[in-house]
Amino acid sequence: MKKYVVTLALLAIPFCGQSQATRKIDSTAVFILDRMADIIGELESVNFYLETTTDRYDEYDKIISHYSSSHVSMNGPDKLVFQRTGDKGRQGFWYDGSYASFYSYDENNYVTVEAPENTIEMIDNMHLRFDFQFPAADFFYPSFTDDILEQFHTLEFKGKTVIDGEECYYIRALSDNMNFQLWVSSSNWNLPKRFIILQKGERTLRIESVFEKWEINPIIPSTVFEFLPPQSAKLIDILEKS
Repeated sequence: MKKYVVTLALLAIPFCGQSQATRKIDSTAVFILDRMADIIGELESVNFYLETTTDRYDEYDKIISHYSSSHVSMNGPDKLVFQRTGDKGRQGFWYDGSYASFYSYDENNYVTVEAPENTIEMIDNMHLRFDFQFPAADFFYPSFTDDILEQFHTLEFKGKTVIDGEECYYIRALSDNMNFQLWVSSSNWNLPKRFIILQKGERTLRIESVFEKWEINPIIPSTVFEFLPPQSAKLIDILEKS
């Protein structure tokens, strides 16, 4: 995964550098990840839902879990829209290949900025400039497998298991202070079904996401990706990261 895009979107927990531990790489796990990445890379368009639980520390240094539900649509190399609802409110994001817009339904305000002409470049740009998180972004990077191999010293295929009635391949990757677990559908469409990230430390922080309702190559009108703010919405400024 890109070292500054943590998602495996969403993720506020960064991945760590190369471990000094002995490397153990399972060729079967690499094959499954490569096939998943190839299938995702060849999609013309896609819809999916993502249910996510993220552990964070509160102001009293106690771990609390935050929940969110996202509906994501992508079309070609330069169209993205998602709606996210959770305990931090409801937000929407639109990208049409030229502009990116973020809208808060609760505060009724929005931001629109010029963006690169490619979805992956836009995601990098928005994260670097504004620390913006995108649902499951890492899975759409062509370098997904290479990034896993770079960040983890162990990659294992742990066999098959059933998630919500669907048979999946179970893969685990380990670094000195990170445990990444991924379940990939064993159907012809080897798409991700579920992932868990455990950050090791004095206390373990957990991020878990479940993919639901994949729609492969649906017809999505281009107007879906164009943001039209409500008349009463307020345009606000957004500060870039220092």
